[in-house]
Amino acid sequence: MHALTKTSAAVAGAGLGTLAWASLVERHLYTLRRFELPVLASGARPLRVLHLSDLHLVPRQERRIQWVRGLASLEPDFVINTGDNCSDLQAVPSVLRAMGPLLEFPGAFVLGSNDYYAPAPKNPLMYVGVGRPHKRGDELEVPSLPVEDLVAGFTGGGWVDLDNVRTKLEISGMPVEFAGVNDPHIELDDYESVSAPAAADVVATVGVVHAPYVRVLDAMTADGAGLVLAGHTHGGQVCVPLYGALTTNCDLDNARAKGVSRWWPGASGHRDADAPTNAAWLHVSAGLGHNKYNPVRLACRPEATLLTLVPR
Repeated sequence: MHALTKTSAAVAGAGLGTLAWASLVERHLYTLRRFELPVLASGARPLRVLHLSDLHLVPRQERRIQWVRGLASLEPDFVINTGDNCSDLQAVPSVLRAMGPLLEFPGAFVLGSNDYYAPAPKNPLMYVGVGRPHKRGDELEVPSLPVEDLVAGFTGGGWVDLDNVRTKLEISGMPVEFAGVNDPHIELDDYESVSAPAAADVVATVGVVHAPYVRVLDAMTADGAGLVLAGHTHGGQVCVPLYGALTTNCDLDNARAKGVSRWWPGASGHRDADAPTNAAWLHVSAGLGHNKYNPVRLACRPEATLLTLVPR
């Protein structure tokens, strides 16, 4: 066999092995991340917040359903769900079954595009930063989901709908302010309607959004939010080992595709090292699922996150 042929065969074999790992193994390696964030007022007791995002469930995914149900053993003080729960027209009952034990705890949620609309086939090259991103109007090409049933299930379980809402909630006896928006990815966000300076009589002000578009992050942190929680990016979903994400599917920079970073108005293009002392903490969940037409995860395990909030 010629050297070139051997090289081509080796590359092809490595590619097939990587694809098999991403599609058959890694997308099922559900992981719990833990971070401690200094965002509470002085003297406040620590709060444990479970952040879930991008479940993208279809009814047959029993392994994912049971893993999410098992998170109730963490006994969080509060649960935040940042949207994109569904990946099938029949998914809502399975989503509510997955979230059932977690609805026993106080919580809140915002919606993502895949709570309103069923997923459509996508160009897989989008996950490496090639191809046209989703545009407003694309959702008209796919069937609508029974979002009213999803919202009724969450609110009926006691969770608060934060879509374009600002409110104060009591968590473990302490007041926390939340400012949330509907999904910016399909231009349903209306932060202007809930914009206000961060309240002074709370232990923290938290922004909640599905897709972390810069316009929303800037507005929330300009108002004084000390923490912003988001999803949508899937952490890049297909990442380069030791390098990271190649896309966020929004205008957030790739370095902040998942995990904890700092954000302040004008932060886009800057590093955490440039952050002012009053910069907010940003947590972007890499999420638990994927578009059902692109069932892969590479160097980016599906995840949920337990955030322990402590005094600044």
